[in-house]
Amino acid sequence: MGRGTWIAAAALAAGLGVSLACRSRTAPPPPPPPRLRLVAVGDILMHQDVKASAEHAGQGFPALWADLVPLFRGADLAFGNLETPVAPTTGRPGVPFQFNAPAILPSALRASGFTVLSTANNHAFDQGPKGVRETLDRLRAERLVAVGSGEDRPRAEALQVLERQGLKVAFLGFTDIFNVDLNRRADAPWVRPMDLEPAQAAVREARSRADLVVVSVHWGNEYQRQPTKRQRDIAKRLVEAGCDLVLGHHPHVLQPAEILETGGRKALVAYSLGNFISNQDRMYRADLFPVAGGDSRDGAALQAVFELRQDPDGRMRVALAEASFEPLWTENNWGAPAAKREIRVIRVAAAEARVRAEVEALSVPREGPETQARRAALLEKQEYLRTLILRRRRIAETLGEAFVR
Repeated sequence: MGRGTWIAAAALAAGLGVSLACRSRTAPPPPPPPRLRLVAVGDILMHQDVKASAEHAGQGFPALWADLVPLFRGADLAFGNLETPVAPTTGRPGVPFQFNAPAILPSALRASGFTVLSTANNHAFDQGPKGVRETLDRLRAERLVAVGSGEDRPRAEALQVLERQGLKVAFLGFTDIFNVDLNRRADAPWVRPMDLEPAQAAVREARSRADLVVVSVHWGNEYQRQPTKRQRDIAKRLVEAGCDLVLGHHPHVLQPAEILETGGRKALVAYSLGNFISNQDRMYRADLFPVAGGDSRDGAALQAVFELRQDPDGRMRVALAEASFEPLWTENNWGAPAAKREIRVIRVAAAEARVRAEVEALSVPREGPETQARRAALLEKQEYLRTLILRRRRIAETLGEAFVR
């Protein structure tokens, strides 16, 4: 049901409730207001071991984040930061710090439930202008919406508006950081920089054309768990211009989230969603390293729910109704002898519950001598449970306890 239809239906229901009061003591309730659920994750990094893990997995890339597929598919919109070109034809094989993804990645992301991807980041030009163009062609072929880059400057700066649940959602993408800035001509491939005044103007235009405005920004300092003053200043100005949700990425670790309020409207700012999938901090073990040694393997899935509401003055507007982050953890078998590379993203709460049950089962006394294998399995499970608990607490501490499930 569209926004206008909902308003009309609600008004009709209210009118009928009055006119038919003599016939019935109870009028049917008005239809529920439109609600839109958006899920967002951070950096999708194509390190060599991530690609090797996908090759070894029976189902390819979706197997690396299979736990998250129901979450993505169940959302109205699912967002991630695609921190790699997908240019196997026009680019070179990926090397450290210059990424390139295989041709199968876009279809894997689409099959997993992703709908919107940021392509404005410091790796956008890793395969040159031709790589930007090929990446966009491949994403478009899979009906994935790219924000922040384009075959030319006008298309990079074009407002992307999607309609879900009868609500119009506008997406904008910017990067504050370039490894190499190849923006040369307006008629050539372009990656949109974070120039604050034009960004504010773009948000104001989006506000006039959509019910909900989402801005993706690649910004901040790598491996720093607190946003910089510049990040906070930009966020404040974007919200003042009319942004409802800021999705930040680049630091490769999580940063806090906060609610900013202006003009009676609340906006959510996620300063950094951390890595979604990567090979970073691969050597981390909770029993050998301080807790900070695993920060780049922490992630979070933001779940934001927006709904159409009526203001006291009678105006209808879309407002943030719910916001929470689900802790994620990247499992990595780096260093396992003679093992194929296995990297996968898991939902921490579900894994913690499962492992806790396994520990309890292994802890039940048995008749006869305790086997060495059983003792070893128990110790392994206990150590893994400790890791999950440490990571969940670290994520909650970083993002803010109020936001974490």
